[in-house]
Amino acid sequence: MSNNRHSIWMTFVLALLAMSAYGQVQNSNISPKINSPLSRFGLGNAVPQYFVATAGMGGLSAAWQDPYHLNTQNPASLAYLQATSFEGALSAKNTKLTGRTGEANTWSGNLQYLALGFPLRNAINKALDRERDTWNAGMSIALLPYSQVGYDVRLVDSLSAGVDVSTNVLKGAGGTNRLRWGTGFRYKQLSVGVDVGFMFGKIINSRLVTFDSLPNALAAEFEDNLNFKGATLTLGAQYTYDFKKPGKDGVSQVPNGKRFILGGTLSNETDLREEGTQFARRYLGSVVSDTIFRSEIVSGTTTLPMSYSFGLHYQHVNHVNIGVEYGATAWSNYRNTLKAENLADTYYVAVGGEYIPKYDSYNNYLARVRYRAGFRYETDPRTLDGQQIKGYALTFGMGLPVILPRQQVSFINMAVELGRSGVAGILEEDYVRLSLGFTLNDNSWFFKRKFN
Repeated sequence: MSNNRHSIWMTFVLALLAMSAYGQVQNSNISPKINSPLSRFGLGNAVPQYFVATAGMGGLSAAWQDPYHLNTQNPASLAYLQATSFEGALSAKNTKLTGRTGEANTWSGNLQYLALGFPLRNAINKALDRERDTWNAGMSIALLPYSQVGYDVRLVDSLSAGVDVSTNVLKGAGGTNRLRWGTGFRYKQLSVGVDVGFMFGKIINSRLVTFDSLPNALAAEFEDNLNFKGATLTLGAQYTYDFKKPGKDGVSQVPNGKRFILGGTLSNETDLREEGTQFARRYLGSVVSDTIFRSEIVSGTTTLPMSYSFGLHYQHVNHVNIGVEYGATAWSNYRNTLKAENLADTYYVAVGGEYIPKYDSYNNYLARVRYRAGFRYETDPRTLDGQQIKGYALTFGMGLPVILPRQQVSFINMAVELGRSGVAGILEEDYVRLSLGFTLNDNSWFFKRKFN
């Protein structure tokens, strides 16, 4: 009889362990890569879409153009490319969160982007054929993260009626990414471009509630597991006004290297298709006691709002580039049919510049380095206690030229962003973002070799 009881007891224990392994608390399996409580709202924390070369200039993009760097935010700038460019970057961020009950410090890092762009007319071919530079075109493809979700927060509640103490464990992970294809066409001083993107990603939001003051009380878990996909569209334009000087003949007027560049972008409101699962469970310890509800396939729509930007640059070619930019996004039109939220409209203002002491110096490397600095102020679509989140950042950067075979110039770009955002007295975030990127240029693509 004793052996039978022992066997029955072991069978019961093994069954409980099996049930625990099969129906364990999903909340404990979520491992966020960052810890930002605000990423719980909307699609998460927005990831900067500008590349490292302009990150040190406050993130300028609307009117920024460079013959040896990509600017995928305004596709019109691709028409000014003079060489095939392959770009990539890594970033790391140190964040200090300060709230009402304490502070926390975290590190995070990510692949920032990969991109390839090329001119559709080779500059060497134009020179050999003695063609006038009246038109050009360029194209690019890029992959970069759009938003990031990651948080692990424990909240203790002692105000609920009938419950002395309860604990909420909130966890989230995932994010969205965008694959972008852009092309630009230039005729004389005017360039226009279009960028078509494919957005995709997965976001997990989980909440586990335990009633600490009630013995043998069941814990409850609520989880949303959502996938997103859809298309985006961005239009861009840039106009360049070149200052002139008398030509060698004393009659004609030729550019003197100084110019104004006016640029703008417009992104339309677009709908993302949303699919996923939603469920709620109750637990006793780590064993599922009951499934309150479970929806295997839920479908919905997420509406991304319209946005626009415009900027103005003064450029002294290969010496000085100074710009100012303004942009806005109508986040109050954001809708998510599976996760209702109210967001606020946002805007940003950025100023920045680049200085090259002497780009063609042959005996002073530091004179060929591109030195960058900028400032950025922006609002966030999320609110805390009815107050909209605001932030600002100081940026610094350098572009280190690297001479490759056939005297082709490439760059190692570095940027540092020192910023603060949040709502004073509620939740503030101080951060340092470090970015390291590379730009590899090659002007032999589409080169037509001629033999005499």
